[in-house]
Amino acid sequence: MRTIKLGQSELQVPVVAVGCMRINRLGSKQEAERFVQTALDQGANFFDHADIYGNGDCEAIFADAVHMSGSVRAKLILQSKCGIVRGRMFDFSKEHILASVDGSLKRLRTDYLDVLLLHRPDALVEPEEVAGAFDALHASGKVRHFGVSNQNPMQIRLLQKSLRQPIVANQLQLSITNAAMISTGIHVNMLEDSSVDRDGSVLDFCRLGDITVQPWSPFQYGFFEGVFLGNEKFPKLNAKIDELAAKYQVSNTTIALAWILRHPANMQPVTGTMNIGRLKDCIKAADVRITREEWYAIYLAAGNTLP
Repeated sequence: MRTIKLGQSELQVPVVAVGCMRINRLGSKQEAERFVQTALDQGANFFDHADIYGNGDCEAIFADAVHMSGSVRAKLILQSKCGIVRGRMFDFSKEHILASVDGSLKRLRTDYLDVLLLHRPDALVEPEEVAGAFDALHASGKVRHFGVSNQNPMQIRLLQKSLRQPIVANQLQLSITNAAMISTGIHVNMLEDSSVDRDGSVLDFCRLGDITVQPWSPFQYGFFEGVFLGNEKFPKLNAKIDELAAKYQVSNTTIALAWILRHPANMQPVTGTMNIGRLKDCIKAADVRITREEWYAIYLAAGNTLP
């Protein structure tokens, strides 16, 4: 699969990351094995985890499915996230970060993470605490690269003030129907609602700082309200996507992800499917480059507007 450099690191990663949030929903160990092996056979060796996915079960299920060993580990790029204490709080304390990483390493049966992201922003973050955790993890070899998730530019800059390591990635919600970070830039200096900057121009900030944007929920509308593909709520969008799918002889899933990959920010979308067929369709998007006119046609068909 086509690769990109992850942020300011020298790590080359596939342009499509495999999200493992739902791997615990597969019916058997054999299904999990088939799913993971299919991803690897397709060149998709970047797997995204979080300590809260399945309350940790997803990391353990993945390790079993991939038959983790030293030789297997060398073929994988593993990313996990920490900082959410579900239903209670967010925690970026040094103590919590270190304990969370140790838990992920144990469940994944590995000595190190390639990438660690801080999950949702902690209102009580103390950058010096985060820096202390990152320094300890980096020095011990437990984490090689660091990033964030769902953070705006000022939150990132606040962390950067104390960090020794670069922030290589920012995982953000983005899809054709959830494209506010793009629409804001199009509607600059306008009075429309689309001109309201809700994220501090985070897309441009990440591009300026060589921070790789990792779109999550690339097929969802709203906040986990459903998938827009084949959804009667989006007839114009699906008609346009289906038209282009026929043109390029791929599935509608492939075109929807190709729309994100067409953006020059060199994003790395994170899939969420556990369906092997759809996973293959997602991976095919790495080889489909739609035109500028087609990109805008899809954007408009989703109900987005131009000034």
